Amino acid sequence: MAATEKRIVVTGLGTVTALGSGDQFWDNLLAGESGIDTITAFDASRFPTTIGAECKDFDAKKYFDNVKNIKATDRYTHFAVAASRMAIEDGGLDLGAIDQARFGVVVGSAFGGMDTFEKQTLNLDKGKKVSPFTIPQLLGNTASGMIAIELGCQGPNYGVASACAAGSHAMGTALRHLQNGEADMMLTGGAEAAITPLSFGGFSAMKAMCSKYNDNPKASSRPFDAGRAGFVMGEGAGVLLLETEEHAKARGAKIYCELAGYSATCDAHHITTPHPEGRGLSECLRLALEDGGVAPEDVAYINAHGTSTAYNDKFETMAYKKVFGDHAPNLLISSTKSMTGHTLGAAGGIEAAVCVKVLQTGDVPPTINYQDPDPECDLNYTPNTAGKVSAPKAVVSDNLGFGGHNAALVFKAYP
Repeated sequence: MAATEKRIVVTGLGTVTALGSGDQFWDNLLAGESGIDTITAFDASRFPTTIGAECKDFDAKKYFDNVKNIKATDRYTHFAVAASRMAIEDGGLDLGAIDQARFGVVVGSAFGGMDTFEKQTLNLDKGKKVSPFTIPQLLGNTASGMIAIELGCQGPNYGVASACAAGSHAMGTALRHLQNGEADMMLTGGAEAAITPLSFGGFSAMKAMCSKYNDNPKASSRPFDAGRAGFVMGEGAGVLLLETEEHAKARGAKIYCELAGYSATCDAHHITTPHPEGRGLSECLRLALEDGGVAPEDVAYINAHGTSTAYNDKFETMAYKKVFGDHAPNLLISSTKSMTGHTLGAAGGIEAAVCVKVLQTGDVPPTINYQDPDPECDLNYTPNTAGKVSAPKAVVSDNLGFGGHNAALVFKAYP
């Protein structure tokens, strides 16, 4: 079988979000619950924005075999390890019955160990000792490395850094490793823990985050709504267990769906603003559909990047119209960032898991806080209440990152 003919399937899902994990996460999404609240990790009162979507009840000790590895790593790595454990459990994978040399990991992150970076910089500035764990804690590849150490994955392994497209790029890269015969299984997705003072200060200085709803946090993230006023930061991780079809069948795994297509492009336009005609994203979507052998009219649902910023939502809508043409009004689209916040490099992994569940169930999570339609954002964004699609053939997830990075993934129903 030629590499490009290999079918790659999803057999396990792991999510860590402000709305919970696994079934709890999915149920809360469909119910239109919001995980956004006033920040508790630090005193944000000095900033215009005081809200975010924190994983408040997360306990890293539940997910590490060696608790010493918790101290040696940053919170973003804790999320990644936890989501990977969940994906393994969900996939019914017996780690003792596999060829570990054929098991790889690729996980993306925009910031890596941001909390570590800030705290150790302060220590240095105050003349205090810098932790000997500083370097492994802050590196952006530590999540992938620690997943391998904890689970014994000896195949292709590294991190991906492409801002808020990192999780999606990681999954596309993992897809290629499997298609090229370099692994039988891959854990892949994204992780982020950047709810920190420096992140807040930086994004606030850019005027990128919403500061309009500090007294009503759950109303703050409102993608595609005319009153949108900036993104709300979230944290967490999303990891998928991918396998070649033959490997999954051989071990009797349940198969959710096929990861069929992927593409990556660059706007080559501006470091923070998407192309004003959605040019890079539209080409990325077109190429991903082509790569997956999926016709535009066969796509039932798109999990949009949908950041709740003025430019992104407008230009993303333009890209959908360009690619899907007459079919665009028939699409169900939602931005789950309205509930999870924008989890930055973790977004691609978390939102890919959402796409998999849509294919499995036909249920479509809503875009909440959609109250005042924007005439320039005039597609069906599944406003406020969950939708339903009957026997969806294919769904799409797209994510964009500073630097003009675009990534798109196409999932197909299986068989």
